[in-house]
Formats: sequence, C-alpha cells, structure tokens
Amino acid sequence: QVQLVESGGGLVQPGGSLRLSCAATVASGSIFSSYTMSWYRQAPGKQRELVARITWGGRTNYADSVKGRFTISTDNAKNTVYLQMNSLKPEDTAVYYCNAGFYPADYWGQGTQVTVSS
Repeated sequence: QVQLVESGGGLVQPGGSLRLSCAATVASGSIFSSYTMSWYRQAPGKQRELVARITWGGRTNYADSVKGRFTISTDNAKNTVYLQMNSLKPEDTAVYYCNAGFYPADYWGQGTQVTVSS
C-alpha cells in the first residue's frame, strides 16, 4: 500500500519554472526505491498522458513534448519524487498526478494544478 501526496503546483508565467513534489508513504515491508515512479498530466477535455518516469534502476523517460525542459528525480531518503519543470508553456497547463507502480499494484495521488498563463 502506498499513499501519494503531490504539492508545488500553482500559477506561473510562460517561460517560468515550477518544481512538483510527491511524498510517498509506503506500507511496512515495502521499499520506496523499488517502485517505478511517474508523473502524468491531464488537461481539460484531454486524456491523461505520461509526462516522465523513473524506474527503480534510475532509468528515465520523457514525453517528447517535455524533453529538455522537465527533469524527474527521486530522493529515496525522503520517499519523494520530484518534477522540475522549466521553460513552461501554456500547453503545459494541466492537473499533474504522481503514480507509483510495482506490478500489479498501481497507486495515484490526488493531483496538483499547474497553470501557465500571462
């Protein structure tokens, strides 16, 4: 069992930066670093899409639309995953969700709103 709480969303101007955090509470016997951690986003009227993922081995992958601008990282000592978002664009506006996966289990946070607007 994993509980995820996102934070760090807000309103930012185009070209600005935000860092999202997702703090995980894992059940006794589970190890945060064994999970694949991901960030997804869902814009109004659109399907939820994968933004970035980091595996237990540290391998990362990104959506083409955010490559070179976003960076996913983890702090295993704090059971936290981050998403550093730079050079934000209006099209990055969405609710961002944290996900923890350890097959077949799949856990989601409640989401945090990111709005990019002048």
